[in-house]
Amino acid sequence: MRVLFIGDIMGRTGRDAVFDLLPGLKDELRADFCIANGENSSGGLGMNRKAYDELSRGGVDFFTMGNHTFSKKTVCDLFRDGENIVRPANYAEPQPGEGMAIVGTKTGQKIAVINLIGRVFMNGGDRSPFECGMELARRAREVTPVVFVDFHAEATSEKEALGYYLDGTVSAVIGTHTHVQTADERILPGGTAYMSDAGRTGAVDSVLGMDREASISRFLESDKKTPFKVAEGRYMLCGALIDIDGDTGKAKEITRICRYGN
Repeated sequence: MRVLFIGDIMGRTGRDAVFDLLPGLKDELRADFCIANGENSSGGLGMNRKAYDELSRGGVDFFTMGNHTFSKKTVCDLFRDGENIVRPANYAEPQPGEGMAIVGTKTGQKIAVINLIGRVFMNGGDRSPFECGMELARRAREVTPVVFVDFHAEATSEKEALGYYLDGTVSAVIGTHTHVQTADERILPGGTAYMSDAGRTGAVDSVLGMDREASISRFLESDKKTPFKVAEGRYMLCGALIDIDGDTGKAKEITRICRYGN
């Protein structure tokens, strides 16, 4: 099966990119299932029902989250209603939502989606993403060999370490959070597709998807908290396409994706 993963969707500009670019991209790539990180899809912080519904209509089948999971309190309604969304599994319990879900695809193949958050250079989960990730991966493989992991983390070293730790147990470990796409996509020795960061889906001429002037001002004037706002203008959709053997769960190929629009 072919899984298309989309990096952090940044506000209205990112949603516009999805509407404009995703339908044709799914057809072109013959993607069977589309996962997107939606933790920045509502105003750059969190996800609400409106963004969820819009992006679902735009072609996203499933959503992962990250450190801004609970920035919009209404996200709890999505978790309560059992929508296709997971939050970092290694958050302290109890928290609304689940960190893993197993869902069907249009091919009939089931896929497990796991969301984890890093602990290096960020206020990450209370549990180790390594221990939590392996525990969930083993549980998932009792149901399906196809297991996808979104690791929302800051440090590349932590991301690579988790990739090798889970190598051969999951189908893919794809990083999110830094909003800058990396060029290190590869298949690890055990058959796991890996990429340090999928990049962002949002404004091109921006600082991580946010207005560049406001962002620069925050660096120049450290005593003045200039409000962030989502950048507008031309946009890009970044991510990765992973070709997975449905019988073994091993990745056969990973392709970096970056498309632009106006």
